[in-house]
Amino acid sequence: MREILSELTSALERGEECAMSTVVRTWRSAPRPAGASMLVTASGEAVGSVSGGCVEGALYELGQQVMDTGVPVLETYGVSDDDAFAVGLTCGGILEVLVERVSRETWPELAGIMASVDADEAVAVATIVRSPHPGQVGRHLVVRPRAAAEGGLGTQRLDETVAADALGLLESGTTGFLHYGPEGERLGDGIDVFVNSMAPAPRMYIFGAIDFSAALCRVGKVLGFRVTVCDAREVFATPRRFPDADEVVVDWPHRWLASQPVDSRTVICVLTHDPKFDVPALQVALRTDAGYVGAMGSRRTHEDRLSRLKEAGVTDDELARLHSPIGLDLGARTPEETAVSIAAEIIQDRWGGSGERLRSTQGPIHPGAPR
Repeated sequence: MREILSELTSALERGEECAMSTVVRTWRSAPRPAGASMLVTASGEAVGSVSGGCVEGALYELGQQVMDTGVPVLETYGVSDDDAFAVGLTCGGILEVLVERVSRETWPELAGIMASVDADEAVAVATIVRSPHPGQVGRHLVVRPRAAAEGGLGTQRLDETVAADALGLLESGTTGFLHYGPEGERLGDGIDVFVNSMAPAPRMYIFGAIDFSAALCRVGKVLGFRVTVCDAREVFATPRRFPDADEVVVDWPHRWLASQPVDSRTVICVLTHDPKFDVPALQVALRTDAGYVGAMGSRRTHEDRLSRLKEAGVTDDELARLHSPIGLDLGARTPEETAVSIAAEIIQDRWGGSGERLRSTQGPIHPGAPR
């Protein structure tokens, strides 16, 4: 949804109604994740993608139908002999897509959602996609940290339960699919709710103003991180040398890191190659909630660094979190190749992949997906 918000807002400001198609659930090797959206405007414009081209034509027609009727539709797309599936995904995956009409009248909270996204503030939208009461389908609840929820799903109990669960998903930056009983019972069944979390971009902190850091900046931005480069050497830590960074800081890495927000989505890469910088920085980094902490260096540098960290009081459990030498073994040589190696390890660590060639593995491509 996030990727089409600007176009959606512009269309509504012109007085156009729209149909928004959103992937709410996927199985197997689905081409786009839950939360991916496509917009069809009343003037016939299509924006965004939910499948990389496989079913967009069908959704364009369905979107026009939903604009006419105003009735939300939950459609399933996949390759199956079952007539319940709309055939269209050659990859073998399955998508559930909610198509709903959007206007200023049907979704008055949209302006506030756009304002939160523009301000880089966390916001989640919970939408009923299946219910025994058809009038509930398409209802929204907008949830923010430390703020009252906006909108409504039908009952106070359901609003309160979904708001609490959506806040949990938002905290971790997770988009999810939840199930409830008719009155909002967590152990019940009958009401399905899709929660689209739009959290601020995860942070990547890179320590060391070197050419490898410049390459990693570029890759980090491609992966959607907000990237900061930090180094105590003023002559090297300049925006001109790191044009892709969101922020370039001149400070001692450990001192700066100790004052920064760090959560489970944060990535910390220590590329300084200098014990007086990297050992203090890693002492701080390994005691945070960062999801990934890596350090660059040869195996000899790595062994020396471990000894220094142990002398500084870092525990074995803390050291077990350290990815060093940083990156996957891709045979990388250049800064750009090394940045890809580091990014590959970050992705592997996040999703649990094996790092092997896909042609040498069996089973589903995406870890955790059913066969």
